[in-house]
Amino acid sequence: MPPWEPPTNGTEVEHLVGSLERLRATFRWKADGLDAAGLNARLPSSALSIGGLLSHLARVESEKFTEWLRGEPIDEPWRLVDWDADPLWDFTSAARRTPEEAYELYDAAVRRSRERLAAALADGGLDQQAHIGSPDMVVSLRRILFDLVEEYGRHTGHTDLLREMVDGRVGEDPTDDFAWPR
Repeated sequence: MPPWEPPTNGTEVEHLVGSLERLRATFRWKADGLDAAGLNARLPSSALSIGGLLSHLARVESEKFTEWLRGEPIDEPWRLVDWDADPLWDFTSAARRTPEEAYELYDAAVRRSRERLAAALADGGLDQQAHIGSPDMVVSLRRILFDLVEEYGRHTGHTDLLREMVDGRVGEDPTDDFAWPR
């Protein structure tokens, strides 16, 4: 069984984390191996690009496991962004990155998220409470993970369409030879 496949029988944590890992792997496979032109290709009616989605999902990973879960400031490069001046910064800034920088931004965010998630699960499990933005908005780690699964589901679908437009790559799961950067 591929390393990104969720367990067929497991605990709630194993299924939830396994589903997230499968979506991460599928997204990363669909985004993998593109040059700058491929990363920046867009449909005429949309601001979305695969490079922008790499940037956006890296920010979402950071946001969920720093601001939401730990109440800490978001990681760089997002911390100093003037979001009021450029609310689509994830997407507009992506065109200024090399492919290597785009992939590393995403891969590093996922590595940090895995470490933070493992620590959080060891320190209180899915029921632990997190304050997202205000003391009145309390959610569990379970909710954070479900939100992340939803985010990946939506944007992996977008990446499907963009990748098919760029070079015709289609498919539901990574191929067996995909060497997912972990």
